[in-house]
Amino acid sequence: MIEASFLAQYGIRLRGSDLEWDEFCTLLSGIMPKTPLGQVVSIRSEDDKEMLKNFNEHQKKIRQDWRSKQAKLRTDDENEQMMKQLEEVFARAFG
Repeated sequence: MIEASFLAQYGIRLRGSDLEWDEFCTLLSGIMPKTPLGQVVSIRSEDDKEMLKNFNEHQKKIRQDWRSKQAKLRTDDENEQMMKQLEEVFARAFG
């Protein structure tokens, strides 16, 4: 996906280029949403409820897979902190 995005946006074939690491990082940070990688990043980071309602099944799967993977990476302390915050929200709402 990164290779396809670099080819689409910059016309660079990563496997055949002598791109320096810092230049690669700079170019990667400028990947536009219309590239394959940019589309996936946009889907993963979308939080607008109206946009989410219009996601197709493939987009929903991409987003859900990412969110599931990220949830597994959280530490127990982070999970505990999130639960405390949630409890506080419920206490204020229904207190």
